[in-house]
Amino acid sequence: MRSTLTIFRKEMLGYFNSAIAYIFFTLFLILLSFLFFRIYFLQGIVSMNDFFSVMPWVFLIFVPAVTMKSWAEERKSGTMEVLLTMPALDTELVIGKFLAGAAFVGIAILLTLIVPLLVASTGPLDWGTVVASYLGALLLAAAYVAIGNFVSSLTGNQITAFLFTAVILFLLLIIGTEPVYSVFPNVIAEVVRNFSLNYHFQSIGRGVIDSRDLLFYGSVIGLFVYYNVKSLEARNW
Repeated sequence: MRSTLTIFRKEMLGYFNSAIAYIFFTLFLILLSFLFFRIYFLQGIVSMNDFFSVMPWVFLIFVPAVTMKSWAEERKSGTMEVLLTMPALDTELVIGKFLAGAAFVGIAILLTLIVPLLVASTGPLDWGTVVASYLGALLLAAAYVAIGNFVSSLTGNQITAFLFTAVILFLLLIIGTEPVYSVFPNVIAEVVRNFSLNYHFQSIGRGVIDSRDLLFYGSVIGLFVYYNVKSLEARNW
C-alpha cells in the first residue's frame, strides 16, 4: 500500500510540476463548454444532456494524452528498470499509476461543475440526472485511463501509445451506436451494445444507478489493470 501511495504522489507531482496540467484543464473546460453552449442557446432547453453526450468523444483526445506517457516515458527514459527494482509489487506500481491518472482526469471533470451551475441560473435543472451523469463520467474516465495505461505499457513511443489508445477507445464507443449494432441480429446486437463504454455511460446518465453498469466499469478497469500487470511481468521474463 505504501508503494502505491508513493507512485501516486510521484505521478501527481509529475502532472502539476509543469504548466501541462493547467493547459490541459483549461483546454478541456473550454472545448467542452464551447461544444455544449453553442447548442444550448439554440435549443433553449434547460438540460445538460448535450453536455454529457459529447464528453465521451472529448475524452478520446484528452485521456490518451494523459496516459500515453504513463509507461512509455518510463521505458524511453530508462527509468522503467528503476521502478521494477523497487521493493514493490508490480500490482502496486500499476495501481499507483492508474489512481494518479484517474484522479488527474477526475479533477478535470469536476472543474466542469461550473457549467451546470451556469445552466441552473437560467432555469430549473434536474440535479439528479446531473449527479448521476458525473458519476458515470468519472467511471468512464477511469476505464479510459486503465485502457490507456495498458497500451502505454506495450510501447516506448508516446505517439504510438496515444494513437492506439484513441483507436481502441473509439471502437469501444461506436459499437454502442445504433448504426453499428443494428447490423447484427437482435440477440447479437444486444451483446455487442453491452460491450460499449458509451452505452453504460448513457444508462447511468438517465439518473438510474444500475448495478450492471457499475459492474461493467469495474470489470473493464480490473481487466485492464490486470493486463497492465501482466505486461510488466512479461518484461521481467
